[in-house]
Amino acid sequence: MKKINIGIIGGTGYTGVELLRLLAAHPAANVVCITSRSEDGRLVSDLYPSLRGHYDLAYQTPAPTLFDDCDVVFAATPNGVAMKYAESLYEKGIKLIDFSADFRINDEAIWSKWYGMEHACPHLLAQAVYGLPEFNREQIRGATLVANPGCYPTAVQLGYMPLLKNDLIETDSLIADCKSGASGAGRNASTGLLYSEISESVKAYAAAGHRHLPEIRQGLQEMTGEPLNLVFVPHLMPMIRGIHATLYAKLKRSDVDLQAIFEKAYADEPFVDVMPAGSHPDTRSVRGTNMCRIAVYHLKEANQALVLSVEDNVVKGAAGQAIQNMNIMMGLEETTGLNLPALVP
Repeated sequence: MKKINIGIIGGTGYTGVELLRLLAAHPAANVVCITSRSEDGRLVSDLYPSLRGHYDLAYQTPAPTLFDDCDVVFAATPNGVAMKYAESLYEKGIKLIDFSADFRINDEAIWSKWYGMEHACPHLLAQAVYGLPEFNREQIRGATLVANPGCYPTAVQLGYMPLLKNDLIETDSLIADCKSGASGAGRNASTGLLYSEISESVKAYAAAGHRHLPEIRQGLQEMTGEPLNLVFVPHLMPMIRGIHATLYAKLKRSDVDLQAIFEKAYADEPFVDVMPAGSHPDTRSVRGTNMCRIAVYHLKEANQALVLSVEDNVVKGAAGQAIQNMNIMMGLEETTGLNLPALVP
């Protein structure tokens, strides 16, 4: 198998180290450079001893020509960073997979409103492909610039997609009640993320409007072709990894077999597992994997669809999905390096 030369912008955070963990077992991956201004010169294995024996790389300060020998560059950086590198990489034909929100929103004004800054290269927004393989696989295949979806948006969109594509639900009152582990907030120190602050407690946050809301709404509207209303409320859970999305929607009719519809929709998808009827998927069952597990219920008295969608926020919600996108872009089997069982306990 031909090696793929890979560069990583950033790589000191949780999604960066998860990317490195997964690439270490990928038969085609050859990580040639990784950047960090704050850790310049420090060995990756010194910052993350879990990677000792897998990488001899040291972090480097970014330079204009550093990625010239790369086939693919991953940007595992905060919002507003990847867009500063995108134009140069795009012009050189180097494929960029961005973990941040820099290219997820098509509308520049909406992006600036939610992220509080001007976009550095708005002309590339139209060139970016939204990297949800189950919806955009063919576009991803020919893409140079891929916007890797957010963790919440992945779980929510995969949960709603069969309902929307089959025109089964009313779209004026969708509700997504979602929970996330603390790793979703990143690795930077914060009082609100201290063990004594989050242990034995659950709380909602950004209830009046979370940054992932316009991304989710945009994706769902592309599935249905119509405007829709969505209430999205995230919650912080006292765990490290995991997303649990509980999704509600009013059905347009009652004579539907939701289980059969979901099983058919995802029959050929390697990373979406429709659970048997009556199941309650838990986040532990997907810990460390690129799998999204889904259960669907028809609440007949209320004529409601109820969907339970779980994933690992740093794998299918970030690094794993990014590698899935890389595999598609580079013509590899989509599952390459990603067929991993869950970490239990």
